[in-house]
Amino acid sequence: MALANSVAPPAPPAPVRPARGVTVHPWLRFGVRRLGRLVVSLWVLVTASFLMIHLIPGDPVRAALGPTAPPALVAAKRAEIGLDDPLLVQYWHYLQHLFTGDLGTSLTSQLPVSEIVSQRLPATLALALLAFLVAVLVAVPLGVAMGVLTRRGHGRRTELVFTSSSVFLGIVPDFLLGVLLVYVFGVNLGWLPVAGNDSPSAYVLPVLSLAIGPAAILARIVRIEMVMVLEADFVRTARAKRLPKRRVYLGHALPNALTASLTLGGLILGAMVASTVLVENVFAWPGLGSTIVSSILNKDYQVVQAVVIVYGASVLLVNTLVDVALALLDPRSMIRED
Repeated sequence: MALANSVAPPAPPAPVRPARGVTVHPWLRFGVRRLGRLVVSLWVLVTASFLMIHLIPGDPVRAALGPTAPPALVAAKRAEIGLDDPLLVQYWHYLQHLFTGDLGTSLTSQLPVSEIVSQRLPATLALALLAFLVAVLVAVPLGVAMGVLTRRGHGRRTELVFTSSSVFLGIVPDFLLGVLLVYVFGVNLGWLPVAGNDSPSAYVLPVLSLAIGPAAILARIVRIEMVMVLEADFVRTARAKRLPKRRVYLGHALPNALTASLTLGGLILGAMVASTVLVENVFAWPGLGSTIVSSILNKDYQVVQAVVIVYGASVLLVNTLVDVALALLDPRSMIRED
């Protein structure tokens, strides 16, 4: 019974009574604080994307209509989309349209930007989530095994090989790894397709390009946490009670090791979403990453703004969800922020 209590999550903190005499539950304070940060971060993201597009030199209307377009047609188009208005007026109209879900119209395709985003977003999310799933499924068992094998100075050669290889794989850029995989498995061996997402086999190389580096980093963190947890008192108690090794490692040590690794896992997922921009262009993947590159080249700023906001909002939302999950697993994290 004492052993079970040693690995159970800590008890939730007691309500805090501030100086005004009003009792505020820690979860309410935590939720309000996280929601406030998310709203402010989204506002900064939206404002930065708006200013970024307007500070880039060049006329997007002229670029979209072409150098031979009559000046009258260019002027009419600028007036139609509000580019002749003062910057603050444009910003106010931009925010109004965002709140109503209106992302504007593409200058090149004349399609609603929301329609373009909704068509491309599923491919990007599928790529990022599959890569994250592969990274976790590889990193957690590998990190646990390395932690068990190399604790207390055992397996020095194994630790050296694991550490050096994981550091190397962790620093290789995703797009460079993708080019290497295309050359080996697509061009030389001809085993897998190198473009599009028309078949399940087309997912293999892009997913590996995104997953290998994060899996190596996450496995190192899991190993470090596992080595630390294995030296904790409650694990020693479990061993003293002669519990089966599988129960000690998987039932007692692993949940505590993963709690500390959860924050990094969330950051990795956010980084994977952002990394799809380069990987999608390597593999001609029909997602938002390839869309934003082509839109930048065509100066289709309405699409660029929308895709930047979608990418940024995805990363912010993932980080917020990780904070909530971390607080659920370890309520002490809420107290440490007070």
